[in-house]
Amino acid sequence: MGQLILLIMLTLGGSALVGSVKVINQGDEALVERLSSYNKKLEPGLNLVTPFLDKIVYKQTIREKVLDIPPQQCITRDNVSITVDAVVYWRIIDMEKAYYKVENLQSAMVNLVLTQIRAEMGQLELDETFTARSQINEILLRDLDIATDPWGVKVTRVELRDIIPSKAVQESMELQMSAERKKRAAILTSEGDRESAVNSARGKAEAQILDAEARQKSVILQAEAEQKAIVLKAQAERQQQVLKAQAIAESAEIIAQKIKSNPDAHQALEVLMALGYLDMGTTIGKSDSSKVMFIDPRSIPATLEGIRSIVSDGQEIPGFNNKHV
Repeated sequence: MGQLILLIMLTLGGSALVGSVKVINQGDEALVERLSSYNKKLEPGLNLVTPFLDKIVYKQTIREKVLDIPPQQCITRDNVSITVDAVVYWRIIDMEKAYYKVENLQSAMVNLVLTQIRAEMGQLELDETFTARSQINEILLRDLDIATDPWGVKVTRVELRDIIPSKAVQESMELQMSAERKKRAAILTSEGDRESAVNSARGKAEAQILDAEARQKSVILQAEAEQKAIVLKAQAERQQQVLKAQAIAESAEIIAQKIKSNPDAHQALEVLMALGYLDMGTTIGKSDSSKVMFIDPRSIPATLEGIRSIVSDGQEIPGFNNKHV
């Protein structure tokens, strides 16, 4: 009988010893109650509790967790029905509050997130829900972090995954986008045509300007060439006349010397002057106001002034020098 009692005591003692040792994994924490009242929190590692009095009532990880929010129907400010789902990243920072301040932490967080999403979507129009997603995420993160703080929870990130309008709205959006694309295509086509027309007109104008400048330069060069030709011709004629006058003067001087030395030389002078008058007649014949004249060589000195008045352009009579009349 005594051995049986000893065996029972050893068994109870071993069970109590084993039950008093609790091992908590890294990243987890546990809450211990003694006689249904909160006693202490067990940290990761080896912990001792009082057998038959202490009881672990809540054990949870303090690592970050992912809360998947199911799709839900929301109504935007412009009365458009959309379906929204999200993902929330969170972790427990105070195990006591997470257990004692709320009965079902995860369910409470899901309902809180759904409520916040509906509230935020109700303040936006449909187009804004697509363009302001990052702003919505920031607002939800701030509001949820404040709301879950009494529960000992830290919300680290909120991401809206899908925003899906109803089928009717999607069809309307597709029609709108198709019309917008056609509009942009028409605008781009018209701008291209306008740019092409402007470039074509600009090219034609530049070509006309270049052609006009080329013609102007050609006319100027031609006029300069003609002017130079006229100047050169006049200079040549002048030089020719100077040389001819010099030749006549030299001839007259030689004849005068011969007359002085030979009294019969005046007959030869008359012959030379007659030849000069014949040349003068040729020149008069080429003039626009030419006249037919018969001249007696013996009366040449008397009729010389009359001949000069007949020549209308005032040019010198070849073979005759006024200084020797």
